[in-house]
Amino acid sequence: MRVLITGVGGFVGLRLARHLLKCGDRVSGTYIGAAPELPAVDLYPADLVDRPALERAVAAAEPDVIINLAGLSHIGDSWREKMPDYFWVNFVGTENLLAVGAGRRVIVVSSADVYGEVPEDHQPIPESRSVSPRSPYAITKAAAERLAFAAGAVVARSFNLIGPGQAPGFVLPSFAAQLAAIARGEREPVLRVGNLSARRDFVHVDDGVAAYRILAEKGEPGTAYNIASGRALSVEEVLHRLMDIAGVSAQIATDPEKFRAVDLPLLRGDASRLRTLGWETRRSVDDALTDLWKEVDSGL
Repeated sequence: MRVLITGVGGFVGLRLARHLLKCGDRVSGTYIGAAPELPAVDLYPADLVDRPALERAVAAAEPDVIINLAGLSHIGDSWREKMPDYFWVNFVGTENLLAVGAGRRVIVVSSADVYGEVPEDHQPIPESRSVSPRSPYAITKAAAERLAFAAGAVVARSFNLIGPGQAPGFVLPSFAAQLAAIARGEREPVLRVGNLSARRDFVHVDDGVAAYRILAEKGEPGTAYNIASGRALSVEEVLHRLMDIAGVSAQIATDPEKFRAVDLPLLRGDASRLRTLGWETRRSVDDALTDLWKEVDSGL
């Protein structure tokens, strides 16, 4: 299978490229900025909002499948940055990708945040649930989904993918970086945190990329698939697990700057539709936290 990954240099893109190579696929990818270190992958500089560059990448790669991982993904930043930036990249960029990928299988990676606030007694959330986005980021992803469905693309609604390689601006890498600095004696043993009560459905990134490959092979066009474990943990519980794995003790102090304008209290997904295609979670939250800490700890 020939697969083109947009955003191949990102957290998930790198893991997906390596997984596909292990499966024997021919892999190519687009990137912006510095080229990622992926010797066995054909790389093309292309921004989602640059349709001619995307056209050149698709023409050169001749993929059977395009998996779109490019875009702006930080929910907190979507409140702080200009909304047009998120709309332009996530919505118009998806429109460009679907146009240049016409006639090919396309996987548009979306987010569980499109569901918005769902009562606990209606969770785990099935794909049949109407979307009700509550953040600027989620609004752009929900809008991109509408384009994807109209074009017959497959939509992957990822819940919280975690593990090594995620940018330090996200919550768990931020915790790990703070714990590492405490372990090095570079800061006082105090963790600055935001809302710890939110409960999320955490999935190891390697289980997530395995789901994308299954969807590339078997996903039904014009259909949404949740990538979720069906279980939810509070951010506080995950933090304490990470501290145990790291062997670092610290006082926890709330930081108003780390709170979001809107933070959904619970997101837990029903991945029954994906499981019928043969997918299952093989790794635990503790596996993901251990892998994350090993990565951070290697820099000590």
